[in-house]
Amino acid sequence: MAARTVASLLKTSLGPKGMDKMLVSPDGDVIITNDGATILEKMEIHHQTAKLLAELSASQDNEIGDGTTGVVVLAGAILEQAQKLLDKGIHPLKIADGFERACEIAVKRVNEISEDLDISKNNYEFLRKCATTALGSKVVSKC
Repeated sequence: MAARTVASLLKTSLGPKGMDKMLVSPDGDVIITNDGATILEKMEIHHQTAKLLAELSASQDNEIGDGTTGVVVLAGAILEQAQKLLDKGIHPLKIADGFERACEIAVKRVNEISEDLDISKNNYEFLRKCATTALGSKVVSKC
């Protein structure tokens, strides 16, 4: 429940209409941000599972540098679905196995799509197509 609460908090800061959060430290410093990594870094989280979400966000920031809010919101959604399955009496190991299998299927499908589209840094035509906008199909930057 604590982890899902943290994910719900960050969910409201996601996207172009995401809301900023005002964080006030014990000594009175005020920070206004909608950056998930900053919000989690400044929060005092005591619950172990909620701390795992903060660590997940930090790991995402260190490895990729983006998507910190998205991974927390996704993890929160997965936890919410897992709770529904637990409430139905499904054993936690079965739930974990199901999520693992779903991950394998998703990765396989993403790999199939990437092969069908020939996504590579040397495929200039595809990169050019990705760089065009939906409005007027103008090239944003030259490949």
